[in-house]
Amino acid sequence: MTEPRDPTLDVLLDLDGQVLVVDPEGGHWVRFMVRRVPVSPEKPHGIDYSLTLHGPEGERLVGFDNAHPVAQQKRGDPQDHRHRLRSIRPYEYRDAATLLADFWATVDAVLRERGVIP
Repeated sequence: MTEPRDPTLDVLLDLDGQVLVVDPEGGHWVRFMVRRVPVSPEKPHGIDYSLTLHGPEGERLVGFDNAHPVAQQKRGDPQDHRHRLRSIRPYEYRDAATLLADFWATVDAVLRERGVIP
């Protein structure tokens, strides 16, 4: 049985290659890399994605991606996970809209913690 089509996936795919400055000083920016791939146990959603927030020195502060498994994941399981500062945890992908909402919520939280936004 195939999963129902995610109507929000096109929005995520349209962000591929976009880089957006996210603070008034221009020091923090986000980058979206998203492309279709064959469905597999590791990438059951049929996409390869990396959504990242970077700081003034280019360092990655936040990342949601499925490029590799993390310690808590077994080989052959979905590889979705999130990086937040120095921690890496599995991420339960539901759909593209939820992924984007979770990413932006984490970006906002980190920018607030760093005093970049009120």
